[in-house]
Amino acid sequence: MSQSVELYTQVSSFEPLLPSTKREELAELTCHILREAGHLGGLLPAVIVRERISQLVREMNSYYSNLIEGHKTYPPDIEKALNENFSDQPLKRTNQHLARAHIQVEEVMIQHLEANTALDIHHPDFVCWLHREFYQRLPADLQTGQKMDSSNYQIAIGGFRDYEVRIAAHQPPHFGAVPDFMRRFGEFYGSRRILATNQLIALAAAHQRLAWIHPFGDGNGRVTRLHTHAWLHRCKVSAFGLWTISRALARQREEYYHRLNAADSTRLNDFDGRGNLSDQGLADFCVFFLKSMLDQIQFMSALLDLPNLTRRIEAHLHVAHANWSLPQREQVARLLKAALIEGTVDRGAVPLIIGRKVTSASAIIRLAIEAGLIDSTSPTKGSLSLVFDSNVLDSYFPKLFQDLPLA
Repeated sequence: MSQSVELYTQVSSFEPLLPSTKREELAELTCHILREAGHLGGLLPAVIVRERISQLVREMNSYYSNLIEGHKTYPPDIEKALNENFSDQPLKRTNQHLARAHIQVEEVMIQHLEANTALDIHHPDFVCWLHREFYQRLPADLQTGQKMDSSNYQIAIGGFRDYEVRIAAHQPPHFGAVPDFMRRFGEFYGSRRILATNQLIALAAAHQRLAWIHPFGDGNGRVTRLHTHAWLHRCKVSAFGLWTISRALARQREEYYHRLNAADSTRLNDFDGRGNLSDQGLADFCVFFLKSMLDQIQFMSALLDLPNLTRRIEAHLHVAHANWSLPQREQVARLLKAALIEGTVDRGAVPLIIGRKVTSASAIIRLAIEAGLIDSTSPTKGSLSLVFDSNVLDSYFPKLFQDLPLA
């Protein structure tokens, strides 16, 4: 890792922007990721089920993004925050606000990308937009930061920093040069010269280089991960939002920071690329990042495999609703399985699904709704669909949320 305290002012200082080493391994990882992401995207046939699980993944993303930054907000507290129910405890309330803001920005970001297909997500304006969208959703007391001299400052929402920072051993560019670095960042990673087969490698490299620039006074990690998510969506590798890189990075937090820092190193020798920074360090980071992506896609594929998910739903009924009779549990299980596969179930189809008369079917519907297992567009006539909330998380999706240490 570089020990220099040089204040970088020349945009050539953060070359290379793509690694030249380990290209064969990175190419193989890219192919594997594309294949596995396609498989994951095809596991759930029902649109409404995909959308509800992607919302759950979005909440998971905010949970792990908070963990990476040293904050912990449990799923029930995230749900409360989304319903404007904040804790009286200052620390818990702060973490709820951070989680909610992240979820809301991710939602509006995806909507923005889908409505503006020609939008350049690498342009400095888009990166600033992400920062602004996040911080404007926080209360005023969370729109401040602390400088190296311990003095407080008002965060310039959506604006680049106007002072120097130092991140551990890394010295980011001089604040006056940040616009130039960000312009170069946008021009390079937005270039059509980056082939489709190299997009995921470029995505990983851009993640590191954006963190290296550290363009904002605060929120750089969150903005960097949001930018990565936007790129994954553009590459159509997000599999309808059914996985998140933040889970892998939080679970490997120490190695993640180690790899980021190692890629900050200056060139080791004449065989380490031609730029100012280490080509080997950047290549190692990209391999780590792509392996992390692949790991999470495969994890979610195993979790969302329909036969296995159905068995876990059935097991949940036997444990959480042991007071129900065995026939009731079996009939509710048939209803939930139908909703999982079809997305929505017409009430008139329930008697056939569970093998009972209309009166008995109505009782089963009522039982499932009261237990919070399904919901309906109308109390008595609407179609039925599955509910995925904190009450069923551990049973339906084990290890989705892991209680990891903050340090």
